[in-house]
Amino acid sequence: MVDIAERPAAAAARPALSPAAPAAAPALPGRLLGLGGRALHRSVALLALAAVWETAPRAGLVDRVFLPPLSEVLTAWWTLLRNGQLADHVGASLTRSLTGLALAVAAAIPLGLLIGWYRPLADLLSPLLEVFRNTAALALLPVFVLILGLGETSKIALVVYACSWPILLNTIAGVKGVDPLLVRSARSMGLNHLRLFQKVILPAAVPTIFTGVRLAGAYSILVLVAAEMVGAKAGLGYLINYAQYNFAIPDMYAGIITISAIGLVVNQLLVAGERRFSTWRVDVTA
Repeated sequence: MVDIAERPAAAAARPALSPAAPAAAPALPGRLLGLGGRALHRSVALLALAAVWETAPRAGLVDRVFLPPLSEVLTAWWTLLRNGQLADHVGASLTRSLTGLALAVAAAIPLGLLIGWYRPLADLLSPLLEVFRNTAALALLPVFVLILGLGETSKIALVVYACSWPILLNTIAGVKGVDPLLVRSARSMGLNHLRLFQKVILPAAVPTIFTGVRLAGAYSILVLVAAEMVGAKAGLGYLINYAQYNFAIPDMYAGIITISAIGLVVNQLLVAGERRFSTWRVDVTA
């Protein structure tokens, strides 16, 4: 039995709860510093490239006529943005690129799922796929121009052709690479073919499919830029080609930087989409 006189001593011996609350306050600044440190760490290489690009022409290490300092290129980029030329060219390129990418996704993913799931169809189409997958898209540019003309149709068709292969092949690989143990476990639980495909095959193949879509996103821009250098009146490829012919070198590099920025944004959007559809995955990177 505890004496009444000992109760205040026992109460005093208990740890105080209220002073511990202010100790958690530095957690938010700590997280912000951590995020800032990671962002700085990832930007070191880009900052170093920008510093070399700015100083090398000014120091006479390279001819500034052919490689102007980065500040001059950014000034030209801002001028193109202000007068509306850059927005027109970016809009034209994005319309063609995104249209071709969307058509490739809509066609290649279902076809890849069918080829990867049904072996007879894979055996039938494999020789044809092997022939066309090794044919470069730009090598077929004259064929597309001859058949479809110099308009928008030939450029979009070329983007569809270039984007379809990474999506198709990665989709087939994703379906065929599903762990057989998962398939056997699902079948032992009584899942029919449709439910097995919906609950096991498709979710397990999503990461590989998105890898192909990310590759296709890069191809859609690269191939389109080359196509726009032939018979186009607008687009980033046309801007770069026109600036090179007229010796407007800063404008040419401004177009190249814009292409790189668009590719980076598209890739980050696709990565975010992959995370959205692959929430079951565990990130094991440090």
